[in-house]
Amino acid sequence: MEQLVACPYKRPNALCRLICFPWAGGGTSALAQWGRLFSSSTEVYSLRFPGRESRLKEPFAKDMTSLVTEITTALLKDLQEKPFAFFGHSFGSYISFAVALQLKEKYGLEPFHLFVSGAHTPNSEALLPIKSIPIHDAADEDIINYITIQGGTPSEFLQSEEIKKHLIQTFREDLRVLQTFSFEKAERNIPLSCDITCFNGSEDKPYDLKAWPELTSGDTSSYKLPGGHFYLLEPSNEIFLAKHITRCIENAGL
Repeated sequence: MEQLVACPYKRPNALCRLICFPWAGGGTSALAQWGRLFSSSTEVYSLRFPGRESRLKEPFAKDMTSLVTEITTALLKDLQEKPFAFFGHSFGSYISFAVALQLKEKYGLEPFHLFVSGAHTPNSEALLPIKSIPIHDAADEDIINYITIQGGTPSEFLQSEEIKKHLIQTFREDLRVLQTFSFEKAERNIPLSCDITCFNGSEDKPYDLKAWPELTSGDTSSYKLPGGHFYLLEPSNEIFLAKHITRCIENAGL
């Protein structure tokens, strides 16, 4: 558990937990700091996937199923203790959805709210081109160019050859995990019952969100905030997200 979770703002008496799932190539630092934006009623966890930070010497996850199972198993005790919500950005959105599915199917547990950001609906055909990217054939330079255009990576990281090399490897491995993800909605089956909110940057590419109402019996909504793919790192947007998530928590009547 300690390896998986970064929680610099510990609140053992909090009413609920917000579990944050970072983007491809990302670590825990940005989302872990969200803890400072929430009141004492919410404890924020940021998940640390294998192959980075204090888990640097561990092998990367081999596929989505093994990563989801590791997360679910490690968090299970904590998630049984008190209500929880999920927030995932980009790659993290798909992982958060897959973890929510496994929790519901295997343990009858579910987040009371799923917040997804910078991602398509999990069963969207818009995901198919991502799955066909020959990631291991892609040149390092192409990956760095893509990461630079997307933003979200401090420029000083790209000045260090060692850090840059590891960032490229981490991004490759995370995309490979995403390429093993598949979800097809069974007919007449609504997999979740929690409310779902989608956030996106106004300058980011458009995302296919239309099928979300078919995946939950709860309410669905979407918001666009100013900025590109990493709009959520802007201080003003961080504040908006924290206030909106807090309002959703309060409305959940925990």
